[in-house]
Amino acid sequence: MLAPRLCSCARLGARPLGRGPARTRAAWAPAGGRQADIAGIYPPVTTPFTATAEVDYGKLEENLHKLGTVPFRGFVVQGSNGEFPFLTSIERLEVLSRIRQAMPKDKLLLAGSGCESTQATVEMTLSMAQVGADAALVVTPCYYRGRMTSAALIHHYTKVADLSPIPIVLYNVPANTGLDLPVDAVVTLSQHPNIVGIKESGGDITRMGLIIHKTKKQDFQVLAGSAGFLLASYAIGAVGGICALANVLGAQVCQLERLCLTGQWEDAQILQHRLIEPNTAVTRRFGIPGLKKAMDWFGYYGGPCRAPLPELGPAEEEKLRLDFTSNGWL
Repeated sequence: MLAPRLCSCARLGARPLGRGPARTRAAWAPAGGRQADIAGIYPPVTTPFTATAEVDYGKLEENLHKLGTVPFRGFVVQGSNGEFPFLTSIERLEVLSRIRQAMPKDKLLLAGSGCESTQATVEMTLSMAQVGADAALVVTPCYYRGRMTSAALIHHYTKVADLSPIPIVLYNVPANTGLDLPVDAVVTLSQHPNIVGIKESGGDITRMGLIIHKTKKQDFQVLAGSAGFLLASYAIGAVGGICALANVLGAQVCQLERLCLTGQWEDAQILQHRLIEPNTAVTRRFGIPGLKKAMDWFGYYGGPCRAPLPELGPAEEEKLRLDFTSNGWL
């Protein structure tokens, strides 16, 4: 049983918003003895903005209702695609609260609570738990990356996990942080009873396989951080994915999951190949502006990003469209 050391939210300054406490971990623990099961596909929800750069909560809720028709395991809020570094703390919690209220009740809600300091991360995690998060996705602190040794990162995540009333999922995204969470640190942290998995976004399948191999005796699960290597991730033992492309082609990403889980590898390979270029386009090539533009094409509201993220130029938009049309999606 999970028994993290809790801390007074009032003492840490956490403020409840919207809903009451999150569901208990037992409420989403499966049969078979695992303490928490995060397996499945999740879209990392984008944050819609108005033309004046305010959070558009109406469009956010509209997107959630549409995404709720796709067989996702749940939703990730305030991940990289949610533009969380550009939101205030109040906005981060309000976005989470609105999504908790709008999303189907049977879905899991993973909330990005990572901040640069350990104290701020603890406070944000507690606040997000109060708003209704089922688990916290904690990105590696990276501003002082030269001093972010294995020991420093183990200390950081251990402190957060000790004080969190909800499970912690590690978040490794070296493209944004310039820092790879060392494998030895992941292995050590996998032994913590309140750290249940990792979102691995680096795309290094060898690294991912090594993590899965070295943590196989723990209650620890690995999620792929991109649809571009989802099939390969399932083949080596990952249990799901948090995929930007799922905001656009959610049904197709979930279909790829089903094909992998049922051993239909030839069909899975064909579908995976058709998803690679669109996925690259909305992640590494054009990033969040590309993802939001594609969402506009597929019936969601993408809209503008918050400055300083620039919009796509006409030539970039044409290249983005080609990556979808050439694979039969538009």
